[in-house]
Amino acid sequence: MFRTYHLKTVAFSLGLLFWAILASLPAHAANIEPFVGSYIGSANIVYDDGTEAPRDMSVSIKKLKDGFNVSWTTTTYKADGRIKEQKFSIDFKESNRPDVFSAAMKRNVFGHEVPLDPMQGEPFVWGRIEGDTLTVFSLFIGETGDYELQQYDRTLAEGGLDLSFSRFRNGVKSRSVETFLEKQ
Repeated sequence: MFRTYHLKTVAFSLGLLFWAILASLPAHAANIEPFVGSYIGSANIVYDDGTEAPRDMSVSIKKLKDGFNVSWTTTTYKADGRIKEQKFSIDFKESNRPDVFSAAMKRNVFGHEVPLDPMQGEPFVWGRIEGDTLTVFSLFIGETGDYELQQYDRTLAEGGLDLSFSRFRNGVKSRSVETFLEKQ
């Protein structure tokens, strides 16, 4: 009797331990493989005042051991002849939510990759894969508590990606761009 009761208690305890370990593991993430590659394209950016500027865009998506990297460049050609180039590269890691990824943009004092701090003026970045769309979000919090949210939707399309970019300031869309990026 004692032995049977003891074995049931041990089995129950091991079961609880198994479920606790399973619950602490990252959720199964969507597959980044279909998005992996290098893409290029261009678009005309329409500013709030109605003026336009041509912009070249490229993005590279790479699978990493425990996540993926998205690197992109935008080159804007100003009317006065100036050229403005911006480059970004962000590693994404699986989170505890399925298909949602946290950005690993800096290392803490223990050497672990962590997101930036939006309360310090740094962007808070995360990503998700929903169906055939990889989305990267960037949230910026201003000095007075106002905010800007940028959303990059990269949707699989024949021969490349459809890119849809939107910028919202305090909930109001202030800019958007849509173009096709050809796979290289």
